[in-house]
Amino acid sequence: MRKNTKLAAGFASVTALTLGLTACGTSSDPASSKDQAGSADKALVVAASPTPHADILKFVQDNLAAKEGLKLEVKEFTDYVLPNTATQNGQVDANFFQHKPYLDDFNAKNKTTIVPVVDVHLEPLGVYSKSVKSLKDIKAGQTIAVPNDTTNEGRALHLLADNGLITLKDGVGTDAKLSDITDKKGLEFKELEAATVPRALNDVDAAVINGNYAIEADLSPAKDALVLEKGEGNPYANLLAVKKGNEGDPRVAKLAKLLNSPEVKKYIEDTYKGSVTPAFGAAE
Repeated sequence: MRKNTKLAAGFASVTALTLGLTACGTSSDPASSKDQAGSADKALVVAASPTPHADILKFVQDNLAAKEGLKLEVKEFTDYVLPNTATQNGQVDANFFQHKPYLDDFNAKNKTTIVPVVDVHLEPLGVYSKSVKSLKDIKAGQTIAVPNDTTNEGRALHLLADNGLITLKDGVGTDAKLSDITDKKGLEFKELEAATVPRALNDVDAAVINGNYAIEADLSPAKDALVLEKGEGNPYANLLAVKKGNEGDPRVAKLAKLLNSPEVKKYIEDTYKGSVTPAFGAAE
């Protein structure tokens, strides 16, 4: 039986989540995690964004997990904070929703100790618009919405700079911010939480949208984006992560193996048709 719970940001408090998961006795609770070997027969609880992360996990859950003797429970979150908080606090065993630059930034700002396990896929960031049909139609005086979290805003600004819409300071890294723009070319910018950017498309001239949120908004990155990030050499592969010290959990090892399997590669390619691409390998 599939276990799947969607938790909207702002709806489920951390306290309520803690109580709920304590009642379930997850392997990360103090009472049930005396040793990782003893947790091998318990369900691995993984926090994930709905699309494509939870969808990929559900494919594993329904088609591959039983053969590996893995019990898998997927809990959906619609924001970029609670999955890491829940992982750090032991309310879930692992998470699958983020890339390494975001994880590094989150750990630094929140003093968390979450570590990557394995890379799984890339969701190309894209520029979308309902009012213009190409980048050359974006003119001075128009407004572009961008994600407001540190790494995704920097990623968005680099995409805009790479395509000639703005100019950034020389040498600025993945944490670029609006103040690092040296030439806005007359454009205005609206900073929004990443999950809400697609809903702003009717109110701005263009928007830089994360791949998962584009798909959730019924946009096809491969078809609808005015431009997409290039995959080659891209550091933004989405990864499976755990709290430091839990890398040796045999259930985590089983899930990592399945997430990098030929079956998952085919599922990603067949399901997302270039809007999400496999990016397998050990996370660094």
